[in-house]
Amino acid sequence: MAGDSEEALAAFVALHGAALRASQVPTQYWESLSRKLRGEVFDAGDYFGIMQVEEVDEEEEVDEEMEEQFKKKPNPGNGPCFKVIVTNENGLQASNPDSVFLIDHAWTYRVEHARQQLRIVPGLLHRMANLMGIPFHGEVPDEGSIEQVVQEMWKYNQTYQLSQGTAEEKVPVWYIMDEFGSRIQHSDQPSFAAAPLFYMPQQIAYTVLWPLRDLETGDEVTRDYTYGETDRLIRKCVLLPWVPTEVLDVSCFTPEPPDEHYQAILAENKEKLPVAINPPVYAKDKVFKVFTDIQQVLNNLTHPRFVFTDNEGEADILYNFSHFKDYRKLSEERPEVMVNQFPCENLLTVKDCLASIARRAGGPDGPKWLPRTFNLQTELPQFISYFQQRDRRGEDNHWICKPWNLARSLDTHITNNLNSIIRHRESSPKVVCKYIEDPVLFEREDTGLVKFDVRYVVLLRSARPLQLYSYDVFWLRFSNRAFSLDDLDDYEKHFTVMNYAPGVTLKQVHCEDFIPLFEKQYPEYPWTMVQASIFTAFADLFQVASSKPAPLGICDYPSSRAIYAIDLMLKWDTSRDGKKIMQPQILEVNFNPDCDRACQYHPTFFNDVFSTLFLDETDNCHVTRIV
Repeated sequence: MAGDSEEALAAFVALHGAALRASQVPTQYWESLSRKLRGEVFDAGDYFGIMQVEEVDEEEEVDEEMEEQFKKKPNPGNGPCFKVIVTNENGLQASNPDSVFLIDHAWTYRVEHARQQLRIVPGLLHRMANLMGIPFHGEVPDEGSIEQVVQEMWKYNQTYQLSQGTAEEKVPVWYIMDEFGSRIQHSDQPSFAAAPLFYMPQQIAYTVLWPLRDLETGDEVTRDYTYGETDRLIRKCVLLPWVPTEVLDVSCFTPEPPDEHYQAILAENKEKLPVAINPPVYAKDKVFKVFTDIQQVLNNLTHPRFVFTDNEGEADILYNFSHFKDYRKLSEERPEVMVNQFPCENLLTVKDCLASIARRAGGPDGPKWLPRTFNLQTELPQFISYFQQRDRRGEDNHWICKPWNLARSLDTHITNNLNSIIRHRESSPKVVCKYIEDPVLFEREDTGLVKFDVRYVVLLRSARPLQLYSYDVFWLRFSNRAFSLDDLDDYEKHFTVMNYAPGVTLKQVHCEDFIPLFEKQYPEYPWTMVQASIFTAFADLFQVASSKPAPLGICDYPSSRAIYAIDLMLKWDTSRDGKKIMQPQILEVNFNPDCDRACQYHPTFFNDVFSTLFLDETDNCHVTRIV
């Protein structure tokens, strides 16, 4: 039996050791935890009980210590206050290897599915309402109760994400612990620690609970809701869902981060900057050998001055799909070889970096062409102050939370719930951007006035001197439902990326057809005028991105070339002279964009791109010089 036990433990550690170490679960508990997981042993009831704490009548006398405790209690919800206490007559010893407990999860979901699950999963709304102290006595889920649960759930939510799988499978999962786990209150001096564990054999997540010290009968079980955070102001901000407070005294001023911030990003990306080289000079009739792993290029590049090679070592041009890292080696050994990327281009393509460098153009509030953006990891107090100030002034407070580095609207959420935004910070690094509450809309005959966004492909020939072109065709994406500032989790109303959503209509309009339709709807705004303002925004962006030396800006490596896709929307704004204008809003810049539609409708697309970037020839190419 001992051999079986040792073998089972070894298998358990091989699967879960890394996760347990990351969560700082002491090794003394691992064997017992393994056994309890295998046997599905939920023995917390033998040691703990849930106690309801009655609110103290104001007229009754209470001692100061008790009053202080009531002031501190961050009991979620508006209902009665509960706490968990040790009920075992022998108390609990932290040194006992069996002092580790499993907490079941009452509800596991992804945010975009929450409302629908509350509608259709039998008993779920009733259980969640009871757990959160929300009155719900009916049999049939009603929208009012669902809305209350959706608002209150951010006081109960915990999160984890899978480290393997597709981009969709790695989107953070949120869960609410069962009634026992959800009643454990916060303390700055917690008696327990808790962490989620995804148990591989069953493909189920549990929460693991273990003591941080010995406890006696009657002692309270608490945990630190801000575990691992030491900065007092950040702790105060993170606790705001449970302990409401104002941080209006914090300045919402967000200057550009210091140089060290960019140095750290360079180190984290493991990118090696090139040495200085002289710009290569090529013969006028040279035929360039191209090494690429991008099928769209292999299928569509037919220009006679480019031929493909399978030998990376003999290539004149490296056109790679994945990020290139070692520019130093390339610049030292093969400086004449051109590459389809710029060192430090992540300053454009990663959302928090984009917001940081944009402040060079517009100061702490950012430029007019970028929605007001905060980095939730480093600018949480400033954001909360800004949110609360807008709230006081009665201004619109809809925001969109986006991961730093995911595309296709994955893990992206629109909300006016401050608690939700604060808690989203826990799942993955995110920025929060002001949601465009007054977008320029497009009349769809079948639907009404819908949101739309525009994608331009821009070609960066050189960072210094700046040479920037735009491809003459742009692409449009439309929402499928009429826009209004409600139903914030209605994907087809608020998002435009439909080509990845199964079973969803994809509305396609070519830009040549779009322009007359747009000008018919907005006769005072000819597209040439709108596009001029878009190109001005692009010029501003690339000028600030290349205005400082790497790693503070895009590196001016003479052998670099690149194409990017810039997604933007238009919003209504007012000019200095009081005139209503369409203001471009840059949403994101994409590295190595999907050019499938471009090639499908414009067979010369890659010929034009390669001719502009690598031959510096734009005659007869469908491109316009921006800078």
